[in-house]
Amino acid sequence: MSDTATAPAAATPAAIPPATCVLISGGSRGLGLSLVHDALANGARVATFARTVTPELEALAAERPDDVFVGSVDITDTKAITTFIKEASAKLGPIDALINNAAIGQDSLHVHTSPERVAQIVTTNLTAPLLLARAFLRHAMAKSGRGRIVMVTSVCAQRGYSGLVTYSATKGGLDSAMRTLAREMHGRFLVNSVAPGFFASEMSSVLGNEQLSTITRRTPSGRLVEPDNITPVVRSLLFDDTNLNGQVITIDGGGSI
Repeated sequence: MSDTATAPAAATPAAIPPATCVLISGGSRGLGLSLVHDALANGARVATFARTVTPELEALAAERPDDVFVGSVDITDTKAITTFIKEASAKLGPIDALINNAAIGQDSLHVHTSPERVAQIVTTNLTAPLLLARAFLRHAMAKSGRGRIVMVTSVCAQRGYSGLVTYSATKGGLDSAMRTLAREMHGRFLVNSVAPGFFASEMSSVLGNEQLSTITRRTPSGRLVEPDNITPVVRSLLFDDTNLNGQVITIDGGGSI
Protein backbone atom coordinates (compact mmCIF):
# COMPACT_ATOMS: atom_id res chain seq x y z
CA MET A 1 0.00 0.00 0.00
CA SER A 2 1.37 3.43 -0.93
CA ASP A 3 2.43 5.74 1.84
CA THR A 4 0.74 8.58 -0.03
CA ALA A 5 -3.02 8.37 0.24
CA THR A 6 -5.09 9.55 -2.68
CA ALA A 7 -7.13 12.57 -1.75
CA PRO A 8 -10.87 12.15 -2.28
CA ALA A 9 -12.35 14.12 -5.14
CA ALA A 10 -13.93 17.37 -4.08
CA ALA A 11 -17.71 17.36 -4.14
CA THR A 12 -19.26 19.44 -6.90
CA PRO A 13 -21.13 22.39 -5.37
CA ALA A 14 -24.88 22.29 -5.84
CA ALA A 15 -26.41 24.70 -8.33
CA ILE A 16 -27.78 27.98 -7.01
CA PRO A 17 -31.53 27.41 -6.53
CA PRO A 18 -34.08 29.51 -8.42
CA ALA A 19 -35.06 32.82 -6.87
CA THR A 20 -38.04 32.74 -4.54
CA CYS A 21 -38.17 36.37 -3.40
CA VAL A 22 -36.75 39.17 -5.57
CA LEU A 23 -35.78 42.70 -4.57
CA ILE A 24 -36.17 45.10 -7.51
CA SER A 25 -35.11 48.73 -7.42
CA GLY A 26 -36.94 51.23 -9.60
CA GLY A 27 -39.92 48.93 -10.12
CA SER A 28 -42.62 51.55 -10.55
CA ARG A 29 -42.68 51.93 -14.34
CA GLY A 30 -41.11 50.92 -17.65
CA LEU A 31 -38.58 48.11 -17.55
CA GLY A 32 -38.70 47.93 -13.75
CA LEU A 33 -42.45 47.32 -13.71
CA SER A 34 -42.09 44.70 -16.47
CA LEU A 35 -39.48 42.91 -14.34
CA VAL A 36 -41.85 42.96 -11.36
CA HIS A 37 -44.65 41.39 -13.40
CA ASP A 38 -42.32 38.78 -14.89
CA ALA A 39 -40.89 37.69 -11.53
CA LEU A 40 -44.40 37.30 -10.14
CA ALA A 41 -45.48 35.31 -13.21
CA ASN A 42 -42.65 32.89 -12.50
CA GLY A 43 -43.76 32.21 -8.96
CA ALA A 44 -41.49 34.55 -7.02
CA ARG A 45 -42.52 37.09 -4.42
CA VAL A 46 -41.38 40.65 -5.10
CA ALA A 47 -40.23 43.55 -2.96
CA THR A 48 -39.82 46.71 -5.00
CA PHE A 49 -39.30 50.40 -4.35
CA ALA A 50 -39.02 53.67 -6.22
CA ARG A 51 -38.96 57.34 -5.33
CA THR A 52 -42.61 57.53 -6.39
CA VAL A 53 -44.96 54.56 -6.15
CA THR A 54 -47.14 54.66 -9.26
CA PRO A 55 -50.85 53.75 -9.37
CA GLU A 56 -49.94 50.62 -11.37
CA LEU A 57 -47.65 49.42 -8.60
CA GLU A 58 -50.15 50.32 -5.89
CA ALA A 59 -52.84 48.31 -7.69
CA LEU A 60 -50.53 45.31 -8.00
CA ALA A 61 -49.71 45.41 -4.29
CA ALA A 62 -53.41 45.63 -3.43
CA GLU A 63 -54.24 42.74 -5.75
CA ARG A 64 -51.48 40.46 -4.45
CA PRO A 65 -50.70 41.56 -0.88
CA ASP A 66 -49.10 38.25 0.06
CA ASP A 67 -46.68 38.36 -2.87
CA VAL A 68 -45.83 42.04 -3.35
CA PHE A 69 -44.31 44.58 -0.97
CA VAL A 70 -43.79 48.14 -2.22
CA GLY A 71 -42.31 51.29 -0.78
CA SER A 72 -41.52 54.89 -1.65
CA VAL A 73 -37.75 54.92 -1.15
CA ASP A 74 -34.94 56.93 -2.70
CA ILE A 75 -32.14 54.53 -3.62
CA THR A 76 -29.58 57.04 -2.33
CA ASP A 77 -31.07 56.85 1.19
CA THR A 78 -29.01 54.03 2.72
CA LYS A 79 -30.93 53.91 6.01
CA ALA A 80 -34.27 53.76 4.20
CA ILE A 81 -32.98 50.91 2.02
CA THR A 82 -31.94 48.90 5.08
CA THR A 83 -35.34 49.49 6.69
CA PHE A 84 -37.14 48.52 3.49
CA ILE A 85 -35.27 45.21 3.22
CA LYS A 86 -36.05 44.43 6.86
CA GLU A 87 -39.75 45.21 6.48
CA ALA A 88 -40.06 43.41 3.14
CA SER A 89 -38.43 40.23 4.42
CA ALA A 90 -40.63 40.29 7.53
CA LYS A 91 -43.68 40.16 5.25
CA LEU A 92 -42.47 38.08 2.30
CA GLY A 93 -39.75 35.91 3.81
CA PRO A 94 -36.02 35.84 3.06
CA ILE A 95 -34.96 37.73 -0.07
CA ASP A 96 -32.63 35.67 -2.24
CA ALA A 97 -32.32 37.73 -5.44
CA LEU A 98 -31.67 41.33 -6.42
CA ILE A 99 -32.29 43.22 -9.64
CA ASN A 100 -30.34 46.48 -9.44
CA ASN A 101 -32.41 48.50 -11.89
CA ALA A 102 -32.90 52.06 -10.60
CA ALA A 103 -30.98 54.82 -12.41
CA ILE A 104 -31.20 58.35 -13.73
CA GLY A 105 -30.27 59.48 -17.22
CA GLN A 106 -28.12 62.21 -18.74
CA ASP A 107 -28.23 64.43 -21.81
CA SER A 108 -25.39 66.93 -21.69
CA LEU A 109 -21.90 67.20 -23.11
CA HIS A 110 -19.31 66.64 -20.40
CA VAL A 111 -17.98 70.20 -20.64
CA HIS A 112 -21.50 71.49 -19.97
CA THR A 113 -22.32 69.11 -17.09
CA SER A 114 -22.03 70.77 -13.71
CA PRO A 115 -19.99 69.15 -10.93
CA GLU A 116 -23.20 68.84 -8.94
CA ARG A 117 -24.91 66.93 -11.76
CA VAL A 118 -21.90 64.63 -12.20
CA ALA A 119 -21.98 63.87 -8.47
CA GLN A 120 -25.74 63.22 -8.57
CA ILE A 121 -25.46 60.74 -11.43
CA VAL A 122 -22.53 58.91 -9.83
CA THR A 123 -24.30 58.74 -6.48
CA THR A 124 -27.57 57.46 -7.95
CA ASN A 125 -26.26 55.12 -10.65
CA LEU A 126 -23.11 53.70 -9.05
CA THR A 127 -22.68 54.38 -5.34
CA ALA A 128 -26.29 53.65 -4.41
CA PRO A 129 -26.54 50.37 -6.39
CA LEU A 130 -23.28 49.17 -4.81
CA LEU A 131 -24.61 49.92 -1.34
CA LEU A 132 -27.92 48.26 -2.20
CA ALA A 133 -26.04 45.14 -3.32
CA ARG A 134 -24.10 45.22 -0.05
CA ALA A 135 -27.30 45.49 2.00
CA PHE A 136 -28.91 42.67 0.03
CA LEU A 137 -25.87 40.41 0.40
CA ARG A 138 -25.67 40.96 4.14
CA HIS A 139 -29.34 39.98 4.41
CA ALA A 140 -29.18 37.02 2.03
CA MET A 141 -25.96 35.58 3.47
CA ALA A 142 -27.53 35.60 6.93
CA LYS A 143 -30.83 34.08 5.80
CA SER A 144 -30.11 31.65 2.96
CA GLY A 145 -26.40 31.94 2.21
CA ARG A 146 -26.97 31.80 -1.55
CA GLY A 147 -28.71 33.79 -4.24
CA ARG A 148 -28.56 35.78 -7.44
CA ILE A 149 -27.86 39.36 -8.48
CA VAL A 150 -28.64 41.01 -11.82
CA MET A 151 -27.22 44.46 -12.53
CA VAL A 152 -29.16 46.37 -15.19
CA THR A 153 -26.41 48.38 -16.89
CA SER A 154 -26.22 49.67 -20.46
CA VAL A 155 -24.60 49.30 -23.85
CA CYS A 156 -23.24 52.78 -23.11
CA ALA A 157 -20.63 51.07 -20.94
CA GLN A 158 -19.27 49.44 -24.12
CA ARG A 159 -19.70 52.12 -26.79
CA GLY A 160 -19.41 55.89 -26.81
CA TYR A 161 -22.48 58.08 -27.19
CA SER A 162 -22.29 61.88 -27.00
CA GLY A 163 -23.96 63.44 -24.01
CA LEU A 164 -23.61 60.37 -21.79
CA VAL A 165 -20.10 60.57 -20.32
CA THR A 166 -21.00 60.31 -16.64
CA TYR A 167 -23.90 57.93 -17.24
CA SER A 168 -21.62 55.63 -19.23
CA ALA A 169 -18.95 55.78 -16.53
CA THR A 170 -21.42 54.66 -13.87
CA LYS A 171 -22.69 51.75 -15.94
CA GLY A 172 -19.15 50.65 -16.80
CA GLY A 173 -18.25 50.86 -13.14
CA LEU A 174 -21.22 48.70 -12.24
CA ASP A 175 -20.18 46.07 -14.80
CA SER A 176 -16.66 46.04 -13.35
CA ALA A 177 -18.00 45.74 -9.81
CA MET A 178 -20.25 42.89 -10.94
CA ARG A 179 -17.32 40.84 -12.19
CA THR A 180 -15.34 41.37 -8.99
CA LEU A 181 -18.36 40.60 -6.83
CA ALA A 182 -18.93 37.35 -8.72
CA ARG A 183 -15.35 36.38 -7.85
CA GLU A 184 -15.68 37.44 -4.21
CA MET A 185 -18.81 35.37 -3.65
CA HIS A 186 -17.05 32.10 -4.60
CA GLY A 187 -20.12 30.54 -6.21
CA ARG A 188 -22.51 31.33 -3.37
CA PHE A 189 -24.15 34.01 -5.51
CA LEU A 190 -24.46 34.24 -9.28
CA VAL A 191 -23.77 37.85 -10.24
CA ASN A 192 -24.32 39.08 -13.79
CA SER A 193 -25.22 42.19 -15.78
CA VAL A 194 -27.83 42.72 -18.45
CA ALA A 195 -26.85 45.63 -20.70
CA PRO A 196 -29.78 46.91 -22.75
CA GLY A 197 -29.40 49.09 -25.78
CA PHE A 198 -31.58 52.14 -26.17
CA PHE A 199 -35.30 51.61 -25.91
CA ALA A 200 -38.27 53.92 -25.78
CA SER A 201 -38.49 55.04 -22.17
CA GLU A 202 -38.71 58.11 -20.02
CA MET A 203 -34.92 57.98 -19.57
CA SER A 204 -33.94 57.60 -23.23
CA SER A 205 -36.43 60.25 -24.32
CA VAL A 206 -33.93 62.90 -23.23
CA LEU A 207 -31.81 61.95 -26.25
CA GLY A 208 -34.41 63.33 -28.60
CA ASN A 209 -36.11 61.77 -31.62
CA GLU A 210 -33.29 62.61 -34.03
CA GLN A 211 -30.58 60.83 -32.02
CA LEU A 212 -32.85 57.87 -31.32
CA SER A 213 -33.69 57.63 -35.03
CA THR A 214 -29.98 57.63 -35.88
CA ILE A 215 -29.32 54.86 -33.36
CA THR A 216 -32.21 52.85 -34.82
CA ARG A 217 -30.88 53.18 -38.39
CA ARG A 218 -27.44 52.00 -37.29
CA THR A 219 -28.81 48.98 -35.41
CA PRO A 220 -28.62 45.75 -37.49
CA SER A 221 -32.03 44.56 -36.30
CA GLY A 222 -33.52 47.89 -37.41
CA ARG A 223 -35.37 48.57 -34.17
CA LEU A 224 -34.83 49.72 -30.63
CA VAL A 225 -34.93 47.33 -27.73
CA GLU A 226 -38.18 46.82 -25.82
CA PRO A 227 -38.67 45.68 -22.22
CA ASP A 228 -40.10 42.40 -23.54
CA ASN A 229 -36.67 41.68 -25.08
CA ILE A 230 -34.96 42.12 -21.72
CA THR A 231 -37.28 40.34 -19.30
CA PRO A 232 -36.67 36.80 -20.69
CA VAL A 233 -32.91 37.18 -20.20
CA VAL A 234 -33.31 38.46 -16.64
CA ARG A 235 -35.81 35.64 -16.01
CA SER A 236 -33.24 33.06 -17.01
CA LEU A 237 -30.60 34.61 -14.77
CA LEU A 238 -33.02 34.49 -11.84
CA PHE A 239 -34.63 31.09 -12.28
CA ASP A 240 -32.58 28.82 -14.57
CA ASP A 241 -29.48 26.74 -13.91
CA THR A 242 -27.39 28.64 -16.46
CA ASN A 243 -24.10 28.58 -14.50
CA LEU A 244 -23.53 32.06 -15.92
CA ASN A 245 -21.47 34.13 -13.51
CA GLY A 246 -19.59 37.41 -13.88
CA GLN A 247 -20.95 38.03 -17.39
CA VAL A 248 -22.40 41.02 -19.24
CA ILE A 249 -25.25 40.04 -21.57
CA THR A 250 -25.87 42.77 -24.14
CA ILE A 251 -29.34 43.14 -25.62
CA ASP A 252 -29.22 45.85 -28.28
CA GLY A 253 -30.26 44.41 -31.62
CA GLY A 254 -26.62 44.14 -32.62
CA GLY A 255 -25.92 47.86 -32.32
CA SER A 256 -22.66 47.27 -30.43
CA ILE A 257 -21.11 44.81 -32.88
